[in-house]
Amino acid sequence: IRNRPVSVVDLLGKGLSDTGVNCDPNNNQARGKRSVALNLKNPKGVAVLKRLCVQSDVVLEPYRKGVMEKMGLGPEDLLKENPRLIYARLTGYGQSGSYTKAAGHDINYLAMSGLLSMLGRSSEKPYAPLNLVADFAGGGLMCAFGIVLALLERSRSGQGQIIDASMVEGAAYVGSFMWKSRSLGLWNHPRGENMLDSGAPFYDTYRTSDGKYMAVGAIEPQFYQQLIQGLVLNDADLPAQMSVSDWPQLRQTFTRVFATKTQAEWSRIFNGTDACVTPVLSLDEVLSHPHNQARGSFFKDSQREISPRPAPVLSRSPAEPCHSRDPFIGEHTRSVLKEYGFEQAQIEQLLSAGIIECNEAKARL
Repeated sequence: IRNRPVSVVDLLGKGLSDTGVNCDPNNNQARGKRSVALNLKNPKGVAVLKRLCVQSDVVLEPYRKGVMEKMGLGPEDLLKENPRLIYARLTGYGQSGSYTKAAGHDINYLAMSGLLSMLGRSSEKPYAPLNLVADFAGGGLMCAFGIVLALLERSRSGQGQIIDASMVEGAAYVGSFMWKSRSLGLWNHPRGENMLDSGAPFYDTYRTSDGKYMAVGAIEPQFYQQLIQGLVLNDADLPAQMSVSDWPQLRQTFTRVFATKTQAEWSRIFNGTDACVTPVLSLDEVLSHPHNQARGSFFKDSQREISPRPAPVLSRSPAEPCHSRDPFIGEHTRSVLKEYGFEQAQIEQLLSAGIIECNEAKARL
């Protein structure tokens, strides 16, 4: 994006369609971005995209291996013309290996990372926690981290480079704790029977009398004691906290007690304590919670939809949340092409030839 610290060409969408940039009509992650629509099935559309790429700092592409090369937009082609370019390739399985051209989704990448085998309740099959671990954490977030590292290195060397971001490897790296902590005895029991995977009764969720839930994470002995006090239980009548064989009995006790009060009642009891007990808030409830309100952690956009505030918060240059709607496909085609040096006559020729698409928002008078 021009006129900002770093200009980016963001190639979004599933496969190549007539609108190669922001081409997925179901993409709901484009708020705050600008949309340029190009026909990449036409060589002239490819030429337009190449002109954008060689004037940018970062190119982010999510296609299978070889797609960009076939169009003459591979990293070798673009780096010849723009040696400072950061070319980020975000794929499921990476740019090498036997699965490099295979289709997949978050659950497949999570399975290949080894993490999926550890996720799930005892005696149940593994389950994927939405599509957060591989798609967003191991994929998008780790790729963005790689871009930041490459930009930092470029400030010293003056050279761009290629980022091979695999969601399998990104998810595994996010889950490094799983490997690094195996020797500590945290994962030496079957799935769902360990301390942090719902095996421990003091690290789980419990249903309240109004059908809602409380989250409990009272691991440390001093926090566990405050949990017991809040539940009005006698520690002498309970098995030892770390007696694994007694965990089923302890869970039954916690389940019975939590079911006697509402979520609001338990929240009042545990607020201000170190029992590590918090309400399980729904997506509609997060905005009104006092802590989140005090920090402005969530906001309502112009369409009255709740969104998280950008994180983390920087002291000098915090990100400003975008309150506007998602862009229309091709809404900013004209303005972006002008910023990249296209003349008005050139833009009109491209439009009439079906090379670009312009869908500017019309004012309502």
